[in-house]
Amino acid sequence: MIRKLYKKDHIVTSVVAVILDNDGRVLLTKRSIPPFQNLWVMPGGAINLGESIPGALKREVREEVGLEIEVEGLIDVFEHLAPGEENCHYVILYYRCRALSLNMALNEHEVAEASWVSRNLLNNYTIPAGARFILEKVFPGLSLQIQLQ
Repeated sequence: MIRKLYKKDHIVTSVVAVILDNDGRVLLTKRSIPPFQNLWVMPGGAINLGESIPGALKREVREEVGLEIEVEGLIDVFEHLAPGEENCHYVILYYRCRALSLNMALNEHEVAEASWVSRNLLNNYTIPAGARFILEKVFPGLSLQIQLQ
């Protein structure tokens, strides 16, 4: 049996904040760096050793878009095996969150753009599989198209 080689010798556990505003729009960010470079995702990243899940969510959102959030609850989990050179294995925990203010300050090293997007406009964005899977749970009846880069 041939064993596939991965960049890391462990699974990367990440958290993602699905932040909804009072109008039911979700915050999407266009990534400046891998993974998911040039794709639209929700803010998030790896959990540091010894860091709580809510702490990681709050830190990642603060670092990427400058918002303070309240964590409301787990939506679902998605597993991502990154193909190609990256070759990493991710387990991503998606949490519903609420922003405590709407004054964003983007970290341009990680985020090229950010936008509050209504359900009916989500198909205009190139969104990776995991984020599509979660958005279809957050917005029942939504069917997102696969966008080619």
